[in-house]
Amino acid sequence: MKHRIIPAILSGGSGTRLWPSSTEAMPKQFHVFHGAGSLFAQTLARVGGETEALSFAPPIILCNTLHGKLVKQQMADIGCAPAAIAYEPCARNTAAAGAVAAALAAEIEPEALVLLLPADHVVENRPAFLAAIARAAPFASERILTFGITPDRAETGYGYIKSGAELAPGVFEIAAFREKPDAATAQSYLDEGGYAWNAGLFLFHPKVLLEEFAASAEIRDAALEALKRARRQGVEIWLDEAAFARAPSLPLDIAVMEKTKRAAVAACDFGWADLGSWDELWRLAPRDESGNACHGPIATLDARDNLLRADGVKLCIAGVSDLIVVATPEAILILPRGRAQDVKLLRELAEKLP
Repeated sequence: MKHRIIPAILSGGSGTRLWPSSTEAMPKQFHVFHGAGSLFAQTLARVGGETEALSFAPPIILCNTLHGKLVKQQMADIGCAPAAIAYEPCARNTAAAGAVAAALAAEIEPEALVLLLPADHVVENRPAFLAAIARAAPFASERILTFGITPDRAETGYGYIKSGAELAPGVFEIAAFREKPDAATAQSYLDEGGYAWNAGLFLFHPKVLLEEFAASAEIRDAALEALKRARRQGVEIWLDEAAFARAPSLPLDIAVMEKTKRAAVAACDFGWADLGSWDELWRLAPRDESGNACHGPIATLDARDNLLRADGVKLCIAGVSDLIVVATPEAILILPRGRAQDVKLLRELAEKLP
């Protein structure tokens, strides 16, 4: 049986931890950070076409009103036509966006499954990614599937999922969700086994997800009211601001997945990363013969093991090592590798400068 999938791509984030390249006007998903093309374009390409088990429909895009032009331009650049572009008038996290995606998908193809996924993730092994979706799809008519990435290190930046009883090879009930742990707890998860990183990807039938919002009905009801009152023009949908703003801001994991009895997790390993900081980009980036990871017009002299990025300016460095240096027309960021957590504070300080 071939499963019909409507991708619903969440493109509402601002990516402030990758400042100054990522800004409110041009957030990280629209930049080229890893691989060929922007993260948004790579996500679109990942969920298109057909396989033996899957048939992908045109995508639904959920994004900030400010980014409509970017979304349409980057989709046009790769020849991808959306089924719908829903503009969120304010940030309300992934639960409200998920409810809108489910309702829109039910309008477009009522029997199709929805794959809800962020626009800013890295997936290095697309065949394994598609195989994980195909493995999860038979359960999505009755359950909400999430995807757990097999951990290869004691990572403290991700939430974890503990697997319960096996439903089929590689698909499990969920015993527990765990918040981002400290280093010792993360290591204990690896030592114990049965834990996976929470990738924030979801596969579901629209009817199932909307039913399982019962414990967070105020989110679902506000989101659906915003869609009902929306202004529409072709594929573009401007959600009603007053209604959408009434939705409590919660992630789908907390609003639904931690409360429902119909959740399951597909264990997988497809080269996944949430590109959320300069340190994470350093971990993934290819290096030159001096150990530098470079992007943009950069000249180096006796410089080693640096993450160097130049957006719209030339960057020249000499005699330094183990730094993150990001230069844009807006600002220059310089800090030691391993201190990427300070970017948020530095951005706030920069905003106070004359």
